[in-house]
Amino acid sequence: MISLEEGLKFTKMQGLGNDYIYVNCLEKELENPEIISRIVSDRHFGIGSDGLILICRSTNPAADFKMRIFNKDGSEAETCGNGLRCCGKYVFDKSIKKKQELIVDTLAGLVKLQLQVTKDQVSSVKVNMGEPKLTSVDFPVSNNKINYINQPFAIPGFKSRVTCVSMGNPHAIFFVDKLTKDLVHKFGPVIETHMLFPNKVNVEFVRVLNNRNIEMRVWERGAGETLACGTGASAVAVAAALNGLTDRNVNIELLGGNLNIEWSEKDNCVYQAGGAEFICEGIFNPRLISGVGKSIKPVNEETTLVAEPILIEDIKESQILI
Repeated sequence: MISLEEGLKFTKMQGLGNDYIYVNCLEKELENPEIISRIVSDRHFGIGSDGLILICRSTNPAADFKMRIFNKDGSEAETCGNGLRCCGKYVFDKSIKKKQELIVDTLAGLVKLQLQVTKDQVSSVKVNMGEPKLTSVDFPVSNNKINYINQPFAIPGFKSRVTCVSMGNPHAIFFVDKLTKDLVHKFGPVIETHMLFPNKVNVEFVRVLNNRNIEMRVWERGAGETLACGTGASAVAVAAALNGLTDRNVNIELLGGNLNIEWSEKDNCVYQAGGAEFICEGIFNPRLISGVGKSIKPVNEETTLVAEPILIEDIKESQILI
């Protein structure tokens, strides 16, 4: 088992600013990933990220590896579009899997990646996100409707219509006239935990610019607002097409950059294409941890929460993003 007390060797990567801490668990499992995700994700006392992603062995013979995603609150997510692209770059650029087509095992099922390679490094990744699920049972929604498309939704201070789409994880999409930080931060957490969504939900606020371009902001379940969400962008593209607002191939503008999303008429699958980048690597060795499932606090009352310096090791200049 990999233990945090022994020093955690990590790689930090980002896709459109959606940053995660990546740990190679192909040889050894990571002890208490739910707790470690909360520690390393802290942007003041940890490394700082939207969560933790583990690259693991899969028991499925069809898969090249398994991806596990933990949000910064410690909850485990089903899948992550930006994380998938980063995992593809990670295993190829580090010569773990020198293949331009990869199959990744996730809690949402098997996902196919197509890697575009330039000078022996991955420059972009196309992800087959699979078919969207639109029934209330698959989502799920606490309602007896077969699906939940363009349905009325109201909470104090906010009245709109919602379309629910699952891309292996649940998304509630709201089309609005104006996107603001106040809108996302005031109503995102309320909708995330609304009783309509028994498993909680990722919340997307969307402004349609024209039939090929969309602007969106996302409040992620267990993470809060992030700069980008690949599954969210995929769900938004499906919702916009279902409501007759856009074509099935759209450019989506997120705070961290743009994604191209296509909902194919041929196979009903959603495809997303975008980049992935290394930020840094190092060893994280904090002097802490007390108890699984408890709030993160010092080992004893007299000890202050302190992290040892992060050691940056063997990073090429081109891999460091300022």
